[in-house]
Amino acid sequence: MSEGKSFSARALDANALKSFAHPLRLRIYELLDEHGPSTATGLAGLLGQNTGATSYHLRELARHGMIEIAPELGRGKEKYWRITPGGFSYAPSEEDSGRDPEAADALDFLMDDLVRQRGAELTRWREALGRAPEEWVRAGMFARRSLRLTPAEATALSEQVLEVLDHYRKLSDGRNVPAGGGHVVVHFDVLPLGATGDRPEDPA
Repeated sequence: MSEGKSFSARALDANALKSFAHPLRLRIYELLDEHGPSTATGLAGLLGQNTGATSYHLRELARHGMIEIAPELGRGKEKYWRITPGGFSYAPSEEDSGRDPEAADALDFLMDDLVRQRGAELTRWREALGRAPEEWVRAGMFARRSLRLTPAEATALSEQVLEVLDHYRKLSDGRNVPAGGGHVVVHFDVLPLGATGDRPEDPA
């Protein structure tokens, strides 16, 4: 794939949500995202699973477009799998969520796992700061802003930030780590915590 080529992110439908909401599939996806293309055998070794199990879950991820074969890497019958460029979002339609309790449960499961993953990644970087190269310490950041916005303003904020992220995603998709580069994770959330009128409990 050519560097800088554009790939469109897609929203997972109800069936894809239900398939993805599986602990081993989530872990396989994380490993491919972090380490790059791998085989069922390589993933089995990392996960302590047999190759038959990882092969099955790889096929399920591929069936819903989450991953794809990297044909330039395999030899003979050996298949390397990689993340499908473009990424995805958890955005089933309201109709799907409303009439499909399994899809709603899957979305809850995936959101909980997203919280877990982000916490683990933040902790990992916090613990690595003391031994990371100086240029990466300067490049990384922790940031939080508390704003008073209307729903329309919050929506505009999300769209503008996602446009910036999409620019760098297009640089990243379909290429290997560039010289001097690395695997960079960006967390971005817009959390309308006051939307329901709930307030955090005061400490005892």
